Amino acid sequence: MDAMDHEGGQRYGQGPGVPRTPPAAGLPPRPDVAPAPVPRPAPPPPPVKAPPASELEVWLRTPREVDAPGVYGFGHVPRAAPDPDRATPRRLLGGAVLALLVGLFVWSLFRNYFHFWIWPVIWFTPAHWRSGAGDDTNAFNLASRLWAAACTLVLLWVTARFGNWAEVWRRFAAPSLRRLWDDPEPGTAPEDRPDPVQWPELREARQFALADRLAAEVRTGRMNDVDYARIRRAWDGVRQDPSLLDGFSDAVLRQGAEAFLHPSGKRELPYRGFPHDLMNGQVRVGLGVDTDRNPYQHRGSGIALDPTLLGTGLLAVGPPGSGKTRQIARPVVETLCLQALAGQAAVVAVGHAGADLGAASGFDVVISLGDPSSRYDLDLYGGSTDPDTAAGALAEALLDVHSADEGDQRRAATVLGQLIGPFHTARGRFPSVGELRELLDGTPHAYAALRDALDAVGAPAMTRELDARQRQAAQPGDLGPRLADRVALLDRPAFAGFFDVTGRSRPFSMYALEHPLRVRIDLPEHGHTEASRILARLVLAQFTAAVTARRDRSLFACLVLDDAAHSITADAIRGMARLRSANAGVVLTLRTLDDVPEALRSPLLGAVGCRMALSGVTTWDGRRFAEAWGTTWVQTRDVTRTPDQSGGLPRRVGRGVRRLFTGEVVTTESVTVREVERERWSASDLAHGVPAGHAVVSMTTTGGEHAPPVLVDLRG
Repeated sequence: MDAMDHEGGQRYGQGPGVPRTPPAAGLPPRPDVAPAPVPRPAPPPPPVKAPPASELEVWLRTPREVDAPGVYGFGHVPRAAPDPDRATPRRLLGGAVLALLVGLFVWSLFRNYFHFWIWPVIWFTPAHWRSGAGDDTNAFNLASRLWAAACTLVLLWVTARFGNWAEVWRRFAAPSLRRLWDDPEPGTAPEDRPDPVQWPELREARQFALADRLAAEVRTGRMNDVDYARIRRAWDGVRQDPSLLDGFSDAVLRQGAEAFLHPSGKRELPYRGFPHDLMNGQVRVGLGVDTDRNPYQHRGSGIALDPTLLGTGLLAVGPPGSGKTRQIARPVVETLCLQALAGQAAVVAVGHAGADLGAASGFDVVISLGDPSSRYDLDLYGGSTDPDTAAGALAEALLDVHSADEGDQRRAATVLGQLIGPFHTARGRFPSVGELRELLDGTPHAYAALRDALDAVGAPAMTRELDARQRQAAQPGDLGPRLADRVALLDRPAFAGFFDVTGRSRPFSMYALEHPLRVRIDLPEHGHTEASRILARLVLAQFTAAVTARRDRSLFACLVLDDAAHSITADAIRGMARLRSANAGVVLTLRTLDDVPEALRSPLLGAVGCRMALSGVTTWDGRRFAEAWGTTWVQTRDVTRTPDQSGGLPRRVGRGVRRLFTGEVVTTESVTVREVERERWSASDLAHGVPAGHAVVSMTTTGGEHAPPVLVDLRG
């Protein structure tokens, strides 16, 4: 034992054939004892278990597939197209079980009664195999077993063919086993595509240090989905302009997940109430009902809205309490605010004070018109420097949509232009509400002061414009007094301090939507109904004018107008048609189409690509939607019943006895199947067949794809 330790390891100087070292002189000899055992080496540490995947890792690695417009792609499994010749699950499984039972019955008969396993072997084998011993008996037994096995296999094959077992395997067994065997655990990346956690786009560009830094931010949970979308958008900008690479690299290496923050410094909203997928820019608003009336891709699938749909415009019509604000406007505003934080969008949400459009802390600019504590003001002229553009938008807002026609609107724009243009030339700014009201009223001292200012700057052309306005004001039927009365609705004590044109306040202009802003405008709710309608029309007109004039259209801009009653004009509809090419869109909610002039109802439905009829719409509104959605070919079955007169005397007597006891005439049925053209959703279906909390919505993308009307459960 002194040559080897207890662990079997040879120790230096004590191997076999190696003498012990004698003790040094002058020292007592060391007792000859066994050496102390060497401490046992520590076992290797167990392999370190990988930390659980962060929420962002799971989110990034979840498959996404959008196989139809409006389908929520996050974790979506495409639905197979229906096959009219495909057997139903009940029929398929029932046939397979029935074939199995019949096969077992036949197998039992052949084995126990007909002795089919023995007689053919007896007929075709030598007699000495059955009467002999030893090898002969073994040969007979082997032949019997082989014949029995062959017959069993043939019977099993026949049973499988009749029972369609192959289809049962493909439809039920194989997918279950595949999911059990192949499905990755949450947070693991599928092997058939690059791992988004590792930022493959950066690695393809050989920016390995940046990819490693961002991947570490993802794994440690310091990055959220807004950060990921924001940095990914910044990298898209680098790919378009390689000169930005140095700044991108410096920001990522220094700040990590906080690089390229939104100007507000926010990385998240105060509260999320709906499922969002910033990878696709989608927000889930409901669940497609599993009914034959829906397209097969939408049955049981999540239904979502995104910029490709909102870019064509969305109109939602439903009575109060149907969910227009809570289930449609609110999630759209929420997802656009998240996209704004990611540098992808700009949003303007307009509603009455107290409307459920999100917390005020989730916006960059909050304009509470009529509230003295509001930090921001609304620019009455939309930030425009062109008097004609400002006059056109203001004229569209001031006139009542139900009492004015396009001729009145053109004349109103001319009247305002004849006053705003000279005033801007003379004073270098547009007139305030009070000054504009005086000029429209034809107050003499207001005209005199403006003429003197024009003479001082030397603008004879503008002086002639002012003189023309004075001459027209003296004619009967002039629109000046009418416009002055409308402007007077904004010249009220409740709006004192608003619509400032001197630069003392902080006015918001729609031309600022070249930046990822989140803007909320609260209209006065009580006592100023007509003023609120004027302001809503003004915001809509300013939005369409500003976003179509943007130089940089990379940001998606959207206006969400909750309760657009009395806000739709002919110019507004024409402006909405131009938004698609400007990477912008509008979301409008209405209680009823009666709030839109009758001549504009069909053009409005034609101008928007996404139309939504919520539960409780009237048959009059439903008729408009039915006309917009058109017709489709459907298969109908006509059943004709006629008294049964067939057979001889016994059958007739039997039918007579049956009629005597049951009181029913025995009939025969004939079924006629044919294709007919019918409305996709009729007015009666929309008014009475849509359950509470549901809506019927048709969707069109900016790329031209469209989905027919889909019945959606907004609470699903």
